[in-house]
Amino acid sequence: MNTGGTRPAPLAGVRALPSDTNRCVVCGGAENSVVADHRSVRDEIEALWAYHARRLRVDTPTTRLVDRVTFSENPPLRVVKCRDCGLVYRSPAEPARDLVDAYRRAAPSSDALRALHSAQYGAARSQVRRLRRVLGRRCSGLEVGSYAGSFLAAARDDGMRFEGLDVSPTVNAFTRSLGFVVEDGDFGSYRARRLFDVVAIWNTFDQLGDPRAAAEAAWRMLRPDGLLALRVPNGGLYARVRNDLASRSRLRRAVARSTLAQNNLLSFPYRFGFTPGALGRMLRDVGFRVTRVEGDVLPRLADEWTRPWARVEELVFKHLLRSGARYDPAGAPWFELYARRIG
Repeated sequence: MNTGGTRPAPLAGVRALPSDTNRCVVCGGAENSVVADHRSVRDEIEALWAYHARRLRVDTPTTRLVDRVTFSENPPLRVVKCRDCGLVYRSPAEPARDLVDAYRRAAPSSDALRALHSAQYGAARSQVRRLRRVLGRRCSGLEVGSYAGSFLAAARDDGMRFEGLDVSPTVNAFTRSLGFVVEDGDFGSYRARRLFDVVAIWNTFDQLGDPRAAAEAAWRMLRPDGLLALRVPNGGLYARVRNDLASRSRLRRAVARSTLAQNNLLSFPYRFGFTPGALGRMLRDVGFRVTRVEGDVLPRLADEWTRPWARVEELVFKHLLRSGARYDPAGAPWFELYARRIG
C-alpha cells in the first residue's frame, strides 16, 4: 500500500479482529453510517485511473502505477463511519494476515527500492525535524514498517539511532545493504531487546489488524515518558470531501478529486481512516498522553513519468493544502500524532 507515496509495508497487529466484525476498533460501537457503498467505490476507482492517466506519460511502465492507481489492499466492499467516535473503516474487513502475507511475498526490484528511498528522503527529513521539535533532543528508537529505509537514513543523518522492523525479507535485505539494522517480522511477534525513546509508525498504523493492540505493544516497548509517533490518513476528511465528487459545481468536483487522488485517498485503500479525535481517544485508553497533532499531505507522487505540467500542478496544489493543514490538522488529508507514555 502506497509504497510509492511513502507507505511502508504494513505489519501484523496483535489479536487481529474477526474479518466479519462490524464494531469500531476505537470505541467498540456497532452503530455506523455508510460513507461509500460498493458502487461508489467502483466509481472512485474509475475516477482515480482517469485522473492519473491524464497526468502520466503514455509509455509509463505498469510497475510505476503501483500506489497511484493500484494498491496491495483490494478495494473495499463498503466504507463506513462510526457514529460515536468518527472512525472510518472497511466493513467487512478482510483478514489482516492475508495482506501481511502479500507484503511478505512482495519482491520489488533494487532499482525500484532505490527510487523509493530517494523520493521519500525529503519527506523523512521533515519528519525527523518534527520529531526533534517534539522531543527537544536527539534520541534512539524503532521504526515499525521501515521499508526502503528513508526515515532510517534521515534519522541517522541527524545524529539519531533508529533500527527498523518490517515483514518483507526482500525489502529488508536492501535496507540492510545501506548499513541499517532491520529485523524481519511483524509487530505482533516482535520482542524488543531494550526499551526505546521513540516508537515511530509512519503510514502503517492504519493497515494493522488491531491498532489498539499495536498501541499497547508500543507502550510496553517505550521508556517512561517515551514517545509514540504516528502518521495516518485522515478518514474524516475522506468522508467529507468525497461528497463533493457528485457536486453540481465543476470546481468543487475538481478540487475534491484532486484532494483525494493526490493524497491516495480516492477509493480508500486503507483498513482504517482515523481522525485526530478518534486516534487520541484510543491512545488515551491505552495509557498515552497526546502532546501534538500536525496536519500534512502525502509526499509528492510525481516522478520522471509524470507530465511536466502535472508536476507543477501537484507542487502548487499540495502547497496550498499543506498551508491550510498547519492551522487545521483535522482538515488535512494526513496527520501526524505524537503521544507520551504515561507511567
